[in-house]
Amino acid sequence: MIKASGVHRTFGGVSVLKGVDLAVSAGELVTLSGPSGSGKTALLSLLCGFDFPDSGSVLPGPASWSACAVLPQSLGLASELTLEENVALPLRLAGREVTGVSELLAELGIGSLGARYPAQVSFGQQQRAALARAVVAKPAALLADEPTAHLDAASAVAAVRLLRRVADDGTAVLIATHHDAVHEVADRVLLLADGKVRG
Repeated sequence: MIKASGVHRTFGGVSVLKGVDLAVSAGELVTLSGPSGSGKTALLSLLCGFDFPDSGSVLPGPASWSACAVLPQSLGLASELTLEENVALPLRLAGREVTGVSELLAELGIGSLGARYPAQVSFGQQQRAALARAVVAKPAALLADEPTAHLDAASAVAAVRLLRRVADDGTAVLIATHHDAVHEVADRVLLLADGKVRG
């Protein structure tokens, strides 16, 4: 489950999150909309343990890739690893068999790029590799920040289809997005505005 209860967060004297409450259950895909600067990225950072609330509580918080996978806007790919090695990293860190990597890359249209390094491909191709890395370990929770922002129409369709399938397979999925195509496959659409979540 992904959960925030009474979460407050202030940055530089500005109150960005003002008692946020939300819950995403296993098997559910929920999208989070809101204007730029409304605090969507800040909320996802709290939920995954990149940051900590001033008050309130969050789940899952700091966790392994298999418990909570993250697709941040910055992507966070390791520059010294190939795309294939980046995708396999969560499995290796967990001591698990490396399987499904090439299949995920192929599904996202970058199957021929697995041996390349992040600097050798476009940002959109990096974003698809980061998505594959986020789902390869079949995490209990997945937090994604604008996962289709740099994708063309066909690539976005493949990404959205994959995110929906991940949720259907039992992962709790929360996605911050402005993309209507992502909202259309969601079980619920939430709005973050004036520091609180509605919907």
